[in-house]
Amino acid sequence: MSTTDAPARGIQAADLVVFGERVLAAHGVPEADAHLVSDSLVQAELWGHSSHGMLRLPWYVDRLRSGAMSAITDPAVLSDTGSLLLLDGRDGIGQVLTDHAVSESVRRAQSHGISGVAVRNSNHFGMAAYYTRKAAAEGCVSLLFTNASPAMAPWGGREKTIGTNPWSIAVPAGRYGLAVIDLANTAVARGKLYLAAERGEQIPDGWAADANGVPTTDPAAGIEGLILPMAGPKGYVIAFMMDALAGVLTGSAFGTGVVGPYEPEGRSGCGHLVLTLDIASLTDIEEFTGRMETLIEETKAAEKADGSAEIFFPGELEDRAAESRATSGIPLPPNTWTSLAELAAQTSTPLPVHTPN
Repeated sequence: MSTTDAPARGIQAADLVVFGERVLAAHGVPEADAHLVSDSLVQAELWGHSSHGMLRLPWYVDRLRSGAMSAITDPAVLSDTGSLLLLDGRDGIGQVLTDHAVSESVRRAQSHGISGVAVRNSNHFGMAAYYTRKAAAEGCVSLLFTNASPAMAPWGGREKTIGTNPWSIAVPAGRYGLAVIDLANTAVARGKLYLAAERGEQIPDGWAADANGVPTTDPAAGIEGLILPMAGPKGYVIAFMMDALAGVLTGSAFGTGVVGPYEPEGRSGCGHLVLTLDIASLTDIEEFTGRMETLIEETKAAEKADGSAEIFFPGELEDRAAESRATSGIPLPPNTWTSLAELAAQTSTPLPVHTPN
């Protein structure tokens, strides 16, 4: 079995980051930006969320090739009040724009106590937690919202007009590191269906419906059909309001006007909004993190349900996965490995070393 057709096991994160960097650089992405994008994908793999990992690299490359996403990210300032900033992403790379927005939001929050940075005309940015974790590490509470291409129907409808519109919140948690959520408002992120399709697996009941609104366990049918909202109508209304914040408020596309990363052509038009609070402006940071430690300890010490071995706080599973995969390496599905091998051949980029089955 050759290195180009073998299922990948145990790839080291650093090697995978370098591979992604070189592929993106071959398509005109500046070195620092290429590193950021690749690192965001590999970090998703480390956290155990392969749905937002390297399977997306070929999608980004296709959008770069078509011109739908610009290789050079050069945002324009549309308004700036000090605590509030509005940027036009001008079809730049979503990861680069969002990382810049979060950095600006942290800096401004540390001056004003609270800040907001809005981005219009961006692209898909990967996992939202990649950015909110950075803000939390700087002693801030960060909330990040984005909209996405249509995936679910409004409650009571059968036509997909609303995106998964994910969001993330992260806070520092003392000796526990960070507490963080990153979730879509659907029963599952759309990337989970693509990952199941890559692996040739069925999806669980309750994730999706086909184009006729009939529940399905076929990921391909779910991709063509509808992803179901989380918590019934609650997921629908939250997704609707996230579009109001990330799309309507920022001046970006919204609803059916957003184009996803799965499409090789067409301006995305998606928008992001990051809100940041400087903890030190409200309370002593050590007191805050101490209280967070107490909250986590009380939560983990709660009486367990039958069959439950342990209670986890938000973000703990991802941190454990990252610790494990940093040592054992990152597994990739065969189809993802094949896609990366094609990119390697097209760009004369060496594939990362892996241990085949």
